[in-house]
Amino acid sequence: MTTTVREVTPEVQADALLAGVQFIDAFRVEIGATAIDAREACTRMVVDGPRWIEMLLRLRNILVRPFGLKTSGEGAPAPGGMIGLFPVLSETHERLVAGFDDSHLDFRIVVDVSGNAASRRVTSTTLVRTHNLLGRTYLTVIMPFHKLVVRNMMGRIVEPVR
Repeated sequence: MTTTVREVTPEVQADALLAGVQFIDAFRVEIGATAIDAREACTRMVVDGPRWIEMLLRLRNILVRPFGLKTSGEGAPAPGGMIGLFPVLSETHERLVAGFDDSHLDFRIVVDVSGNAASRRVTSTTLVRTHNLLGRTYLTVIMPFHKLVVRNMMGRIVEPVR
């Protein structure tokens, strides 16, 4: 199956998910008749990703450590447990919200599964609220990588790595 991940207009109530949001984007992939819930979609996106994403994450962690930034959501409130580095804040069969707050910015990842049994789709929405110059700078620097990483992660929903 050929996977096409498209950037789409976000369809979430941004302020209800992260009040004061300053950045939001969304990507969508059609998954056909694949039976999947939001937790499984999120798990396929973030667990056991490609090596190049792992290397980018390691580099990011080395670079931000001197600034005291978190390298994962470990220790943050996670009523739904953790998926990879992300604490699950809330979930239903159709929607999972993950993310955490840090000194430079707060973020949420929203994974929505919609459609009917024959034609389903998954949308991943990222929301960010920055707190200071470090947060705004960080967001600017990672933005080109963010889009590449999310597109790759979304493609793994349909074609999970084995």
